[in-house]
Amino acid sequence: MDNQNVKTANNDTRCVFFNTDSEDYRCVVILTVKRATGTFSLVGCVFMLFVIWLLRRYHSLAQKMILSLTVAAFFDSLAYVMGESHPEGSLCDFQAWWLTYFDWSALAWVCLITLNLYFNLVREISTNRYEMLYHLMAWGVPLVMASLPLLKGYYGPAGAWCWITDDHVAWRFGIWYVPLFSLIFLMICCYARIICVANARMQSWLGTFNPERERRKVSLAEEIKPLKWYPSVYLLVSIFPLINRLHNAFYPLGPSFVLTLLHVLSAPLHGLANAFVFGLDRDWWSLLSPTGMQLALQSRFCDRTRIGEYYPGAVRYTQADLVDLSDDDDDDTNVLFYSPDMTLKDRGP
Repeated sequence: MDNQNVKTANNDTRCVFFNTDSEDYRCVVILTVKRATGTFSLVGCVFMLFVIWLLRRYHSLAQKMILSLTVAAFFDSLAYVMGESHPEGSLCDFQAWWLTYFDWSALAWVCLITLNLYFNLVREISTNRYEMLYHLMAWGVPLVMASLPLLKGYYGPAGAWCWITDDHVAWRFGIWYVPLFSLIFLMICCYARIICVANARMQSWLGTFNPERERRKVSLAEEIKPLKWYPSVYLLVSIFPLINRLHNAFYPLGPSFVLTLLHVLSAPLHGLANAFVFGLDRDWWSLLSPTGMQLALQSRFCDRTRIGEYYPGAVRYTQADLVDLSDDDDDDTNVLFYSPDMTLKDRGP
């Protein structure tokens, strides 16, 4: 019993990814960088969620998909700031499952955003009816992918965080890296097709000036411009993790400090990368000017234009052209100007 306690204590004070003392400067640097990059991603996700809430960008299907991507990236970032590198056990398994699930969920939403754009712009298919299917795929497929190693017992200490252990290299690449780079390649091909079709359509629209055609042309270009960067940033933040895992596969007993450092610098940055792509849309920044922020906050907290409970006795309807401007100013009944051609627009919640 005493020997078991000593072994557990030694495990708790060891740096599991270099198999040295936890006070080794390399372990301190790796854990500090991991927390810092995870925190940056967390802040980026919180900023995106705040802006989406403030500007009410969650009504259309495309906006809802970006919101779901941000939520997945937020919980993914939490996995990287969960604390120290855990020894083998249930807490380590939970961190590994959590990380795999939300990594996959964020990737799934990026793929579905690309697919949705392809359906809308290339195939000209309305996709609103696919919303529930998108959610089923984006939250369901990751559940299967994250649970398979858990059921097999393949999770454990795997460098700076818990994941599939070094003893199961094939599972690392089968569960994550091979699907990841295959999907990134397919997304790049998909965006190339989208851009070619969009350019061909914009060329076909040249000729006699048509306001509606010009509006569609601008809308088409603006919709593609920020979204096309999602596969690129995922590729950039995944290169060093892939190189480090390949090094681990060939040299399991000799982890590289430099590669591990580059790994923890890039892998947790999914949330920050998404915020960067989010910020490429100049329309957001125009709305986030001091004046725009003030108006948006007033709309959120001080909006008194919403139609409330209807009191028929206090409302008088008149034709707009029959209103007598000499009415007594002290008349406290509400006058709703009615026109047969007037439509009311829903301001949203």
